[in-house]
Amino acid sequence: MTPAAPGRLGPATPETAAQDPATTSTPPTSTSPTAGGLWRGGRGFLLVALLVVGVAVAGVLLGGSGGPGRPLDPADASLSGGKGLARLLQARGVRVERVTSVAEAGTLAGQAGPEGSTLLLSETFPLDEDEAKRLAALPSDLLVVGVRDHLGLLAPGIAPRREARARSREPRCGLPAAERAGSAYTGGVALTAPPGSIGCYPADGVPTLVSHSGAGRTVTVAGDGQFMTNLRLAEDGNAALAENLAGGRPTLIWLTPPEAAAQAGGGKASLYDLVPEGIRWALIQVILAVLLLALWRSRRLGPVVAERLPVVVRAAETVEGRARLYRARRARDRAAAALRAGFTDRVTPRLGLPSGTGPDALVNAIAERTGQAASHVGAALYGPPPVDEAGLTALAEYMDIVERQVGKS
Repeated sequence: MTPAAPGRLGPATPETAAQDPATTSTPPTSTSPTAGGLWRGGRGFLLVALLVVGVAVAGVLLGGSGGPGRPLDPADASLSGGKGLARLLQARGVRVERVTSVAEAGTLAGQAGPEGSTLLLSETFPLDEDEAKRLAALPSDLLVVGVRDHLGLLAPGIAPRREARARSREPRCGLPAAERAGSAYTGGVALTAPPGSIGCYPADGVPTLVSHSGAGRTVTVAGDGQFMTNLRLAEDGNAALAENLAGGRPTLIWLTPPEAAAQAGGGKASLYDLVPEGIRWALIQVILAVLLLALWRSRRLGPVVAERLPVVVRAAETVEGRARLYRARRARDRAAAALRAGFTDRVTPRLGLPSGTGPDALVNAIAERTGQAASHVGAALYGPPPVDEAGLTALAEYMDIVERQVGKS
């Protein structure tokens, strides 16, 4: 029995395995995963996971409360807030009162005892001219930080002169609060100092902090308030300067802008609006990590490498082994199908026909080329399978004859 043209490689038969000593001397190889293999395969994923977790934790720690910061607010713990200064003043026994309106500030200033109070006003508070006049008339000491609008009403004689880069500066003045603090992070705006005032922390000879005492009160103007924020409080002498300026009286009235009121209307927030900002950033980080991991893993793919087989079996041995299997199982139908499929694949291109040619066209083309009867060719290619081995052998011989005739014609 001779089937159609065999493939190049095939499974080793018992006879070939017995003849080849390599099959008996090769020890079995375990395919179970080992600890080293699991570590090498998973360490990349573990590293990316640890990196994502570390970045997320650092973002939470550095982000403070996680919401938008309120600059120089004694109740805000973000980097731009002033909660750190408020805690330091409270530890010194200073009562810190957070107010959000000029009326509240006036009420608390009037209730202060004989030792008086200090009013802290920053540039974040929206101030109009009437409110500036009311604050200027209060008996409290006034600490103005970064304010430019209506500064002439709050501190007569003190006015912005030019911009000054904020950086660490030496006091270079006789103000006790500045002398005790030493260098501080000041700047923002350089100020004019009226006669009788003290100018400190100069920028190119022009002070960035001016203090003037008179009429039973002290008015101090700082061109920038970064030295009072949580971010800068631990640098240089910033904490000492902020405590000395804001803690000179038993009560500190800290004027901060009111929180934004909820917008009117019955519109509903979308699902995206309800997701916290930190979760959004974490999701973006995870997506980037997955993309980087995919890029990293894709670069490991290289060209196809031919694998060296442990046993090389000749094509003739493969054909004989498969034929014996067909014979043992009496699979004459499969053997005939293999013969016919191989014959068709080899003869079709020789006849100049496309690969998808139908049975009738193929049979007619073979009959015309070889002179064989179309009925005989059709029975050989598409007839029922042989009933015995003799019929299968006759089919193979007939197809071999027809194939040689097609090749010669």
